Amino acid sequence: MTFFLRDGDALVPTEMAHGPWAPDMLHGRLLGGLMAEAIERGHSLEGLRPSRLTVDLFRNARLAPLKVTTDRIRDGRRIRVVDAAVTGPDGLIARASLVLLKHGGHPPGEVWPAERWNVPQPEDCGPPTRRSGGSVPTFDLWRIGAGDDWDLPHRRRAWLRETHPLIGDEPLSPLVRLALAADLASPTAHWSTTGLNYINADYTITLGRLPEGEYIGIEAGGHISADGIAAGSCTLHDRTGPVAFATTTALANRKPG
Repeated sequence: MTFFLRDGDALVPTEMAHGPWAPDMLHGRLLGGLMAEAIERGHSLEGLRPSRLTVDLFRNARLAPLKVTTDRIRDGRRIRVVDAAVTGPDGLIARASLVLLKHGGHPPGEVWPAERWNVPQPEDCGPPTRRSGGSVPTFDLWRIGAGDDWDLPHRRRAWLRETHPLIGDEPLSPLVRLALAADLASPTAHWSTTGLNYINADYTITLGRLPEGEYIGIEAGGHISADGIAAGSCTLHDRTGPVAFATTTALANRKPG
């Protein structure tokens, strides 16, 4: 089953598109995927590679038809910048900006790199982690080295894999797969001893390269918070190593009940 169906220029959410905060509320991670898909479909160009995606999630979205529009802001010799927006019955819901850069020869010299993580591959992690209570995940998740102590304050690591297409039966591109996964930087960085008490306001992905394959690894890099506002960071991996950094800001938001 898919998250959305196309109906002309509208995207109609299916029942599986709801998020964990309320049964009639769209999952925020899908908005970033929709905007990444629309930008890539309308503005990709041979020789340009996605290098930075910022997604602003500033309004709760109901399970209602959505429209995604894009606007090319800059088109230079080595850079292209495209904005996107998602609107619904209540108006503007979210926006995004994608920077594409021209790739070419790599410069000389050595730079201290993002570290490769020493973790088991997904097939060595056993069956996907199943949550007790709450919403049923619409993706496979393997918590790495956490066992039953996910609520303890430690660095969290996980593999995830999408199990459903985003729109109809259209395949997920590496960029869309990464955009969907990066929303989980918020719970990975902000999870506490009493669960997730923050709702994502935005996230930014800075890419060194696009991921290969269907698995995305996510590793918490740190959490900073005061007065109900939090900032967090994560590193995103594929099987061969790190591919991107993700940062997120979030607001305190306890789930009802």
